[in-house]
Amino acid sequence: MDKLLEVTDLKTGFDTERGLIRAVDGVTFEIDKGKTTGVVGESGCGKTVTAMSIVDLLPKPSGQILGGNIRLNGKELVGIESDKMHQIRGNEIGVIFQEPMAALNPVQRIGKQIMEALILHKGMNKREALQKAVELLEAVGIPSPERRVVEYPHQLSGGMRQRVMIAIALSCEPDLLIADEPTTALDVTVQAQILNLISKMQDSLGMAVMLITHDLGVIAEQCDEVIVMYAGRIVERAPVTELFSNPLHAYTKGLLASMPRLDSVRKSELPTIPGQVAPIHEFVVGCRFCQRMGKAENIDKRPDYTEISSGHFVENCSQCLEGFND
Repeated sequence: MDKLLEVTDLKTGFDTERGLIRAVDGVTFEIDKGKTTGVVGESGCGKTVTAMSIVDLLPKPSGQILGGNIRLNGKELVGIESDKMHQIRGNEIGVIFQEPMAALNPVQRIGKQIMEALILHKGMNKREALQKAVELLEAVGIPSPERRVVEYPHQLSGGMRQRVMIAIALSCEPDLLIADEPTTALDVTVQAQILNLISKMQDSLGMAVMLITHDLGVIAEQCDEVIVMYAGRIVERAPVTELFSNPLHAYTKGLLASMPRLDSVRKSELPTIPGQVAPIHEFVVGCRFCQRMGKAENIDKRPDYTEISSGHFVENCSQCLEGFND
């Protein structure tokens, strides 16, 4: 399978009052052309920081890539000149942000915000870009696109605003779409519509998708491969069917066990993962899930990231693979 995105030993940090902290600590993965890779984990695990590192949208000046490589179609993105990254972002890589109301400019008409990328990256004039904007709004399922194109974000519903974000992200037919919690704050019906729309556009354009979510149900439905992150690291990565049928890491098992199931006993309590994620400035060098579980003997040496079977990688901590039954 052709590799579209290759991330190797990525380390991303932020300058804080407590000094430099690593939000992403040695992350390695690939995304194949035309495939969907899901990234799942609790809030603060590094999912969004990883994505923003790829498109160089870390908050400046505190956010910085400390090491590693990011290659898109073989081109190195770490350290690339800002004007060259400007040509890649929005053109070869599209991004759907988590909060469309915050991502859209409230004082610009919808059409102008779609036209911007078309004029910049595709060399269209304003008339051509406006016509393409109308076509994109129609393609993402917004009724009366000729009227909506001159409206402002506050005049649209949450679902429509997210569709506008998809139209902007896909306007230049990118090779990779990064969708960061694309269904946050949407009702269940609209969530399904948005996810179906992303799949439809993916099939149409042949692009790869990096889908960031908390929802394992979405992962099961949408993804070819799953990355499980915990405390800035990947603890497990596998094809979706393999991960759900044969999870190896204790954290992955805990996430899966906490999912509501139709066949579960009524009124029974859902299992939860014990403990809490340590504050980022207190992360240990060794296994950070053992740190959460109070296993001090495993927190001094970082576990190897090992391929257990074809395409199935895991942070190889013996305690996390055996479980925490005591």
